[in-house]
Amino acid sequence: MRGPIRGVHPLTTPVLYAFQQAREDLARYTDGLTFEQIWATPHGFGSVGFHLRHIARSTTRLMTYLQGRTLSAEDLKALDTEKEPAGASRDELLALLDRAFRDAEVTVRSLDPATLAEPRTVGRKRLPTTVIGLLTHIAEHTQRHTGQAISAAKLAAVPSRAVTPFR
Repeated sequence: MRGPIRGVHPLTTPVLYAFQQAREDLARYTDGLTFEQIWATPHGFGSVGFHLRHIARSTTRLMTYLQGRTLSAEDLKALDTEKEPAGASRDELLALLDRAFRDAEVTVRSLDPATLAEPRTVGRKRLPTTVIGLLTHIAEHTQRHTGQAISAAKLAAVPSRAVTPFR
C-alpha cells in the first residue's frame, strides 16, 4: 500500500510496485550470501542465482511481448543458460535485475492507458492475452520468483548439518 505514482495510470502502477518490492526484498535476503550459497540448490530447489537471472530475463522477454514484438534467436538461446552460474555474483545478478526493471519501467510509464485492452500473444504458442493481462502476469511472475529466491536464500544460508531432510 504505497499509494499512487504521479503520472502513472493506476492500472499500471502495480507492476512498478512489484519491481520495487522485488528489488528491496532480494537485496535484503541475499545480503551476505557467498557465491556458493547464491548457486546452491538445497533439496534440489532452484538456486537464488537462477531466480534472480530468471526474473530479469523473463521480465525482458515479457516486455518484448507487451510491446507487440517477438523474441530474437538470441533471446531464445539465453533461456538455456539461466541455471548456469557462469561467474555471476550476487552483485552482478542484482545489477542485471535492476537493469531489466529500469528498462521495463520506462516502457510501463510510457504506456497509453487506452491500449490496456489491446490483444497480445506470449511465447512460441502465441498464448492470447491483453496488455493489462500481460502486465498483471509480469507482476505476479516477479513476486512468485522473488518468494522462491527468498526461500532458496534462507535454505542456502543454513549450514548443511542443520537442515532436516523432508520426509
